[in-house]
Amino acid sequence: MGIHSNKQQAFILIMIVSLSMLSRNGVEGAISSFVFGDSLVDAGNNNYIISLSKANYVPNGIDFGRPTGRYTNGRTIVDIIGQQLGLAGGFNPPYLAPSTKGSVIMQGVNYASGGGGILNHTGAIFVGRLNFDAQLDNFANTKQDIIYSIGEDAANELINKALFSVTMGSNDFINNYLTPLVSKLEQELVSPDAFVAAMISKYRIQLTRLYDMGARKIVVVNVGPIGCIPYERDTNPSAGDDCVALPNQLAQSFNLQLKSLITELSNNLEGSKFVYGDAYNIVSHVLANYQSYGFDNANSACCYAGGRFGGLIPCGPTSKYCSDRSKYVFWDPYHPSDAANVLFANRLIDGDINEVSPINIRQLVNS
Repeated sequence: MGIHSNKQQAFILIMIVSLSMLSRNGVEGAISSFVFGDSLVDAGNNNYIISLSKANYVPNGIDFGRPTGRYTNGRTIVDIIGQQLGLAGGFNPPYLAPSTKGSVIMQGVNYASGGGGILNHTGAIFVGRLNFDAQLDNFANTKQDIIYSIGEDAANELINKALFSVTMGSNDFINNYLTPLVSKLEQELVSPDAFVAAMISKYRIQLTRLYDMGARKIVVVNVGPIGCIPYERDTNPSAGDDCVALPNQLAQSFNLQLKSLITELSNNLEGSKFVYGDAYNIVSHVLANYQSYGFDNANSACCYAGGRFGGLIPCGPTSKYCSDRSKYVFWDPYHPSDAANVLFANRLIDGDINEVSPINIRQLVNS
């Protein structure tokens, strides 16, 4: 009994010291980061749910070393941001992974889910997915686990100083309002303006909830030029070689209101530091000047299985793929390549006010 008791006491002491060190590192050293979003930043959460949207098979991850559930050949934008800024978690582990528990969660967690959106019915065609409300519920669970581990005061300090990133909205258009056949009735009943207004109204509630749970440094990335992705090009052949107009118009309408929302929240939520990441502007610039960035192709998927632009069938084991992924902006019908993600991430980290405002991510982390 005495030996067993001593072992228990030693184990408890080691845990207390370890948690104390992690707490200090999370607060005083490299900050923690928490990631919310869709397939653009999913690190593998969809591996653990029943869903038609998955990326945990080859050739996805071919330049990462293995398929992980990331919807690209290598790293996502948030992976690169974490690397570049030396954030505590590095590659944030997916929330649903069995190993994402204990001291690991204090360095940061990824809650993103392929197919997820702002609106809860977004992505229903995939069956399983974690929309923003569900991701916020999961973060609430993480916060309680952190409080249990290091106490409420230390947990609040860690979360207050952590970097939060939210990349949402694309699926609300691509896999909801613009979904062929499924959305026809919705488009007849709901005008584009009304749909965007519903998104903004829901987003306001969600981002405020994130603030109420302790988030202070929050990067919100807008919707990119979705009319330029291979999927939209192939499903709207009448656009020819041009980007498809309606998806881009919807994205621009949403982004204009989102920027106003970020200003509103910054002014109304005391102590908050919201940053607006202009992915639309960043990606559009790269697409318009792709050759100057070293790309050979800016409109087709590197991993392709059908369609003029390789946009008709998701990337999978039977797909063909380009030999030099660094020459393609798009990896698959929807997602950028690792090489493109590096460019986009660097613009968000160190970009000027036309790309990320009112400050960039590096300045936010150091603030």
